[in-house]
Amino acid sequence: MQIDMARFVSIDRDTPMLLPPDLRDWVPPGHLVHFLIDAIESIDTASAQINHRGTGHEQYPPAMLLALLVYSYCSGTFSSPQIEASTHSDVAVRFLCANTHPDPDTLCTFRRKNSALLQHAFAQILELAARCKFLKVGQVTVAIDGTKILANASKHSAVSYAGAERQLQSLQREIDELLAKAEQADSTPLQEGLTIPEELQRRHERMAALRQARAEMELRAQARIGAETAEYQAKVAKREAMRENGKKPRGREPKPPGATPKSTDQVNFTDPESRIMPTKDGFQQCYNDKQELAPDLQAVQKHVRPATVLWWTTASPVRKPSKNSKRKTPACKSSPPWAAKPTAAPSVNSSNNPNPKAPPPAADFTTRMKHRTSTTAGRALYGLRKQTVEPVIGIIKAAMGFRRFSMRGHEKAGLEWTLVCLAYNLKRLHILGATPKPA
Repeated sequence: MQIDMARFVSIDRDTPMLLPPDLRDWVPPGHLVHFLIDAIESIDTASAQINHRGTGHEQYPPAMLLALLVYSYCSGTFSSPQIEASTHSDVAVRFLCANTHPDPDTLCTFRRKNSALLQHAFAQILELAARCKFLKVGQVTVAIDGTKILANASKHSAVSYAGAERQLQSLQREIDELLAKAEQADSTPLQEGLTIPEELQRRHERMAALRQARAEMELRAQARIGAETAEYQAKVAKREAMRENGKKPRGREPKPPGATPKSTDQVNFTDPESRIMPTKDGFQQCYNDKQELAPDLQAVQKHVRPATVLWWTTASPVRKPSKNSKRKTPACKSSPPWAAKPTAAPSVNSSNNPNPKAPPPAADFTTRMKHRTSTTAGRALYGLRKQTVEPVIGIIKAAMGFRRFSMRGHEKAGLEWTLVCLAYNLKRLHILGATPKPA
């Protein structure tokens, strides 16, 4: 009886290769890494921060480091140790780095010191998209949205204004007890390993940190109270005007803002500039500040000329964007980490009247905006927002896996967000089949 024997490919891991391998042969022709190398090499990296002293070891080329960071963020690898590990284990990364292995400190330093290069690279990639006919630069509809990104800090490292006061009082009692023990050291033995000077110093350092946190909360409260006072005065003036015209104001009388921080105001010791915010997973330490519509528009207008701008907010009252805001933010399809918080869309008239009566020219901004979103054309235009910007945020969080910043502070978080958006745009251009074209 004849039995057919299966044939298997011979797996030989011991015989060395006779000729050096060409890593390009190990990466498919249409792979993302080929597109990134070509796209990044077309970028002017003259603004990169490098060592000009002529001492020390040879430096890695800025274009290679930038391409490595962009590819890593495209593939969901964000920490420097993991990126270094991928230069050993990932064939595409080995090809990108040409079998070199930048260490984590080199990667961290390059990412931290090259905000100008990232901003410049982002703008040049937008120009590349325009040359490839994938981006219009005039009369476009711009959709602005925000999302919460976790900070590189634990919510358990935060302290509230009231909690800081309780801890200060508790620490002061402990210091008094330690001083009393120091006076009775001859008659009262101390616990093993307890040294009074070290324990006193540790508590004094903690108290200094708590006082600094309270001072920061008081500064934030002053800024908030100033804005709330202006809003309170506007509400009072509006109600007084209604009374003078013989109308009765609806709702409760507005209350003046408090003169001190709220007991629930918090500061995080690890990343003081982040905030604790409600999320679907409970309260988390995040970035997503308010009042950033005007800076977002200014950033967008550096690259495109919008004909229509769509955003999502229930701020009351809805204010027309100020032209005097000077805060700089990365220009990107999805908003920076401190963008206006999306809550619920403006109320839309769902009646059968496709074109309700327009408000008078002197109507306030909120009334005019509600009218625009009540018309048939307005509803159709506003519907573009959810299909324009929300998928971008979803891809960045779900597909690319970016949900937490690696860097701390507003400035560095903004820098990393620029890198994320740069990676998204390049990955998107590759999917659309763009070919890098020189300027």
